[in-house]
Amino acid sequence: MANTGQQDDQLAQSDSVGAGKHNRHHYGSCPAPDAQHPGGHQRLPNRAQSPSNSNIFNELCPYTETDPLFPNGHMPGSKVNEEVTEKDPEDCSAQDGVREMPSESVRSMVLQILVPFLLAGLGTVSAGMLLDVVQHWEVFQRVTEIFILVPALLGLKGNLEMTLASRLSTAVNVGEMETAKEKWSLIIGNLALKQMQATVLGLLAALAAVVLGWVLEGNMLLNHAALLCSASVTTAFLASLLQGIIMVGVITGSKRIGINPDNVATPIAASFGDLITLAILACLSQRLYECIELYPYVSYLVCMFFLGLTPLWVVVSSRNPASRILLYTGWEPIITAMVISSIGGLILDTTVSDPNMVGMIVYTPVMNGIGGNLVAIQSSRIATDLYHHCPPRQVPEDRRSCYNPCRTFCGSGANHRSAQVLLLLVVPGHLIFLYTIHLMKGSTSPTPVFITFFLVVALLQVFTLLCIADWMIPCLWRTGKDPDSYSIPYLTALADLLGTALLVLAFFLLWLVGEKVPTGD
Repeated sequence: MANTGQQDDQLAQSDSVGAGKHNRHHYGSCPAPDAQHPGGHQRLPNRAQSPSNSNIFNELCPYTETDPLFPNGHMPGSKVNEEVTEKDPEDCSAQDGVREMPSESVRSMVLQILVPFLLAGLGTVSAGMLLDVVQHWEVFQRVTEIFILVPALLGLKGNLEMTLASRLSTAVNVGEMETAKEKWSLIIGNLALKQMQATVLGLLAALAAVVLGWVLEGNMLLNHAALLCSASVTTAFLASLLQGIIMVGVITGSKRIGINPDNVATPIAASFGDLITLAILACLSQRLYECIELYPYVSYLVCMFFLGLTPLWVVVSSRNPASRILLYTGWEPIITAMVISSIGGLILDTTVSDPNMVGMIVYTPVMNGIGGNLVAIQSSRIATDLYHHCPPRQVPEDRRSCYNPCRTFCGSGANHRSAQVLLLLVVPGHLIFLYTIHLMKGSTSPTPVFITFFLVVALLQVFTLLCIADWMIPCLWRTGKDPDSYSIPYLTALADLLGTALLVLAFFLLWLVGEKVPTGD
């Protein structure tokens, strides 16, 4: 306690000569009521001094969504405690105590984005090829509501995996994973939270598919409803667990070798996420369908087992301040995103049997996945930039006026350059993926008309998503909502909906002009 008193005396003496030092999250924290500066400024307690001081402070100041991931920016006792001079709260040029982001050239950005982007694209191509095969399986023919489940479950990578990747990437970039203690506390808490959210979302997605299927068909067998719930919950749980472990490895590995995790984490989160999720869903659904006559109770038992693990994940995730906040505040974006993705699934379910839309199902995961991957990169970069340069509820001056698309793409800032690079990747990326599909299916080469229509809707999708991201994220920040947790679920769900709708439009226009779509059949 003597050390604590000496530190307070030193801090007060420093403040009296005009060199006030405080924690880097000054603007998101509550001031101590009994520490008044002579000059009228309230002095924050040094929350890194001891765990007991930190606990008292936490009781006085409840968390909000834009508070630091840890009470003092780091775990209690962390040796990482950077100090900076006091600055104007309205100035968004540099957030207190946050180390400056290293400069990043366009070449470096492209090289870091390109490989994960191509991997993610190949993953979506593989998912499209797999979906083209399994659509003829008996369970997909008899329980067609599974098609409604597909975009919602594939969208979990945007709701959960990409959101986790964005949160951890931001934590790395602002220096909140410097020590083993704070790193593993953050990782374990977020993984437990993600497993709980995956279980609940899997159940809600199945219930939405049951309701939409009943509306379309007019009836729904109880065994089919149980199969949908069991397959959805199990798929969401297993896929989320596998991808979460991969994500943690990617982000910690990126930190060690000096790569910006914002550029690589979100695309790698989606690289094989679609393929893993779809493979688990197809195989599990088929097995459960084969048991539905002789052992109908199997579906109920499997579903109840994974639902029964939910309290365990709640207990584990509540031990970390960051994940404890999201236990209560993180549901709005992921549930809304699931509903949006389910609407895209409804469109897919109604068009999969349309003879004029033959072949569309192969391209749907590619269109949706690529758009979601690209906008997730931009979303993560904008969120990190706000965490670095702006206190909560304050946005840069150029983000306070009415939005126009030129603001997204015209400029020399880091986010302008990344938006330009991501938009330019659309055409060459989709050309590679289209010809990959052609080689894998052994179909006739895509015609120039088909390629033109496909690329136009792909560009329109990504352009729209990047504009929405540039408008949405500062708005979320200004209203006090964490952009890492809110923006990516909304944006990837919109990518699913826009991608599916625009692809239907493209195939309809191709049918009007009499253009044959290469299917390989």
